[in-house]
Amino acid sequence: MPLVVQNENAHSSSPDATAQLILAPMEGLLDFVLRDALTRVGGIDRCVSEFIRVTNTLLPNRAFIRVMPELLNGSRTPSGVPVRGQLLGSDPVCVAENAARLASLGPEGVDLNFGCPAKVVNRHGGGAALLDEPELVVKIVSAVRRAVPPEQIVSAKMRLGFNDDSRAVECAIAIAEAGASELVVHARTKADGYRPPAYWARIADIRAAVKIPVIANGEIWNIEDARRCKELSGASALMLGRGMVTDPGLALAIRADAPMPLAWAQLLPLIQDFWILVCNTQEPRQRAGRLKQWLNFLRRTYPEAEAAYMTIRTENDQARITAWLNADAP
Repeated sequence: MPLVVQNENAHSSSPDATAQLILAPMEGLLDFVLRDALTRVGGIDRCVSEFIRVTNTLLPNRAFIRVMPELLNGSRTPSGVPVRGQLLGSDPVCVAENAARLASLGPEGVDLNFGCPAKVVNRHGGGAALLDEPELVVKIVSAVRRAVPPEQIVSAKMRLGFNDDSRAVECAIAIAEAGASELVVHARTKADGYRPPAYWARIADIRAAVKIPVIANGEIWNIEDARRCKELSGASALMLGRGMVTDPGLALAIRADAPMPLAWAQLLPLIQDFWILVCNTQEPRQRAGRLKQWLNFLRRTYPEAEAAYMTIRTENDQARITAWLNADAP
């Protein structure tokens, strides 16, 4: 059963048709399986993989492909949306060596993570922790830019800071001047976590200080949020994360600048094929949890997802879940 449900007129009818909409990297959630499902709906121009952790070794090709199997498909999702690979690490030499290897596999580009708020990552000096060390950020970006062929894009994603946003502009300038050609700003600090609000106006300060494109990210759940984010940040390009997971039609709605709800009857085949791919690619102990995880997000938008989640929340048998999805799902 095909998953593609995108509106062929969505791009041409939108007043923001030239503005990019990017699917965010979200560790433990937005992996290649969910990227596949969401990009089939339409409206997304590009994805970024969840981070590939770099420590003190040069990773084998299979480590990159495991996180980003789209590398075997021309760096495209099955529906043809480009995917950029993201690296996370704090050693300039090691990150650069791995960036060169990733680049050799033909990704849409190489992205660097300066925003992950996870304690285990920050404890080892990675992710958002690097925003307290802009000098090290310069070394990482510069080393990667030298290691990656000039025709390959090097970009970065950052938060506004670690404990506060006092060095946000300084870090953005460091990233831009070190050679990144694009920057995504999640408009919260590490200390803010994912608590609302997102401070979109601070993105405008960053845009004024750098000469590279700046993409706004954080707390975009609907078209009203998208409009407000654009107004306050001045950015036309947006990165969508949890909002897209809870409402797979969000990118199409933002493009049309009007509600374009995806009916449950349209979404259900998407969920069914998502489940098939989960069962074909994930460890058995992870499968039921992945479906429940997405349904849990979808409950925010769909009453039917609430009913579905409550029905299978204690079920872990793959065959029974499959039978229910195929026959009994509302």
